[in-house]
Amino acid sequence: MKYCKMRSLKLLLCIVCAMLIVSQEYCAYGKVYIDIDSPTFHKFPIAITDFKKTSGDSSHGDLSSWFSDTLGKYLEITGFFNVISKKAFLEDSKQTGVSAGSIRFADWTVIGAEYLVKGTFQDRGRELITDFYLFDVVKGAVITAKRYTGKMEDKNAMVRKFANEILYALTGDEGVFNTKIAFALKKGRGSDIYTINFDGTDLARITKHQAITLSPRWSPDGKYISFTSYKDGKPDLYIKAVNAATAVKMANFEGINLAGSWSRDGKRLLLTLSKDGSENLYMMDVTNRNITRLTNSYAIDISPSWSPDNQKIAFVSNRSGSPQIYIMDADGSNIRRLTYEGNYNTSPSWSPKGNRIAYEGLANGRFHIFSIDEDGRNVVKHTADSMDHETPSWSPDGRYLVFSSRGHGKSRISVINANGSNLRILYENINGCMSTSWSPRLK
Repeated sequence: MKYCKMRSLKLLLCIVCAMLIVSQEYCAYGKVYIDIDSPTFHKFPIAITDFKKTSGDSSHGDLSSWFSDTLGKYLEITGFFNVISKKAFLEDSKQTGVSAGSIRFADWTVIGAEYLVKGTFQDRGRELITDFYLFDVVKGAVITAKRYTGKMEDKNAMVRKFANEILYALTGDEGVFNTKIAFALKKGRGSDIYTINFDGTDLARITKHQAITLSPRWSPDGKYISFTSYKDGKPDLYIKAVNAATAVKMANFEGINLAGSWSRDGKRLLLTLSKDGSENLYMMDVTNRNITRLTNSYAIDISPSWSPDNQKIAFVSNRSGSPQIYIMDADGSNIRRLTYEGNYNTSPSWSPKGNRIAYEGLANGRFHIFSIDEDGRNVVKHTADSMDHETPSWSPDGRYLVFSSRGHGKSRISVINANGSNLRILYENINGCMSTSWSPRLK
């Protein structure tokens, strides 16, 4: 049975899977870093008033509530904010300004707000100028302020940028609103690579191979995606610039050529090759395509994932009889087994913080998302429903996990906070979503 399971995994791996930059001026008034990873953390109570229109025409309608509502939605999906309903507001935002001296902070503390966002905008035809302010209600002072200048179609980007600024001001680490998730989307008998924003918008097709295409992996600068495709009839390894029309074939050895993770400097790529008989792990120099063998086993070694410092590699092997997660040094030495709970664990993904490894594991007949310390302690189960959850990937700040799910006639790409809360569905269909990979922060 264990052998059949591994063969099934092997078969699955072989046959499945311009936004304008706005100009800005920055002012920082203070730093209020709060540990949102602490078990005692409570959501930030924040109020967001409608924005004031200071000048301009009305050809685009009233954006006052659009700015506040959109910013509130972005903050809520992080799982770190409690956005206070406008119905509770005591202050008439139309009668007050955006300076600290014009705000009655007592009106905000009495409704439970600890932070307050106000803003103004100027609508000049296609040009849009916005000013955002974040206040500490308790201190009655500005924490951070930001001005963005761009075109009307840049308004979503402006709101996302300030949402990142709010997170940075309060936690010391900007958010992940400027990131994307790549995944394989099945259509008919084939699949292609798609990307989608962290907030579930802008689904975009990256490849048009009309063949089985799977295992996307982002380069560390976010400009390239590696993947495996059957475009020419067998599983070859490709690299494609995200904005380019065509992909470059990087490895087409006999057998499988499966993409693994990139090194931090973007110069090396881990991969699984079976050119010498059994599946083993290799490292490729992306510049000259030279490969270095890392494992030499009669077992199946697959799914390599680099640690953030590139000193270690997590991978899957059935050398103990069932698929388990192992760790080795970057040169292939000092191999040790990591997972012992459960008889089927695969798809490791190393947290950018370096302290945890996420993976999918079989528990009570279903695949779920787990994570474990790199020393093999503190196993945490992150999913709990009756669907199968697979191929986890960490956000660049290490605070979220994205994964694919299937069951009940549905297939999904979902995001969950690392503490297991705030599950969100980014994309859903009936065809098949798989092989997730979270981008770095994009410029």
